[in-house]
Amino acid sequence: MFSYRHAFHAGNHADVLKHVVLLALVRHLHLKDAACWLIDTHAGGGWYELSDPVARKKSEFTGGIAALWDADPAGLPEALADYLGQVRLANPSGRLLRYPGSPVLLAATMRPQDWLRLYELHPTESQVLRTHLPDTRKIKSERADGFAALRAILPPPQRRALVLIDPSYEDKNDYRKVRQTLRDALERFATGVYAIWYPRVRRHESERMGAILEQMVKHDWLHVRLDVDAPPADGLGLYGSGMFIVNPPWTLPAALEPVLPILVERLGRSAAAGSGLSHRIR
Repeated sequence: MFSYRHAFHAGNHADVLKHVVLLALVRHLHLKDAACWLIDTHAGGGWYELSDPVARKKSEFTGGIAALWDADPAGLPEALADYLGQVRLANPSGRLLRYPGSPVLLAATMRPQDWLRLYELHPTESQVLRTHLPDTRKIKSERADGFAALRAILPPPQRRALVLIDPSYEDKNDYRKVRQTLRDALERFATGVYAIWYPRVRRHESERMGAILEQMVKHDWLHVRLDVDAPPADGLGLYGSGMFIVNPPWTLPAALEPVLPILVERLGRSAAAGSGLSHRIR
């Protein structure tokens, strides 16, 4: 249960897609002055030192953020330039040394009126998270099961929230838990914005995840996918990832469409790399 640590994968192609989408959602919510709750159900450690032996073991960041590091922001779509700019702010020396995870990106972009709630069950990761993001009046992190914790805080008092649900999926039951959690959350708080990340691996639950969510959700949704390679013949390894957004802003498709070809070009490992974007926004 506690074998997974995100530090092994920090800054990889899946993180790039997840965090581009996450920041685009935050920026949209900030168009209104009203306070917003930002919630991460599986927060991880927050900061990742890319020189650490854990990160260097597979060096997955070389096929993710490192492949974008030399890009000129002036020539990038706004959503991608924003993401790259936030990662560069975390590396003031100009060298790619650290990677900010979802909690740090959310904390860095939150406004004085916003609230941040972070949940992480892994004992080591939870301790690291609290070191990097100590509790304040507006920021709280707990060592807790994010699936269960979400029930206790929805709906938020301000009635505006962005919820990121991104477990490791090492346990195949996580796919079921994500769907159950989303159903429950929508019953409690139908107008929240929910961002669900999932891996694309050779597993039945993974390959069906997007289609099941599209059929299950009656609200507006957006589904974006990035594959950096073909599904591996031996069935092992992450070849892509997806983000499924419930109640997305109507502007999100146009914000992401120009980003995807660049990610395919820069992060793709073979001619099988590709992307997809579908939505139902009324």
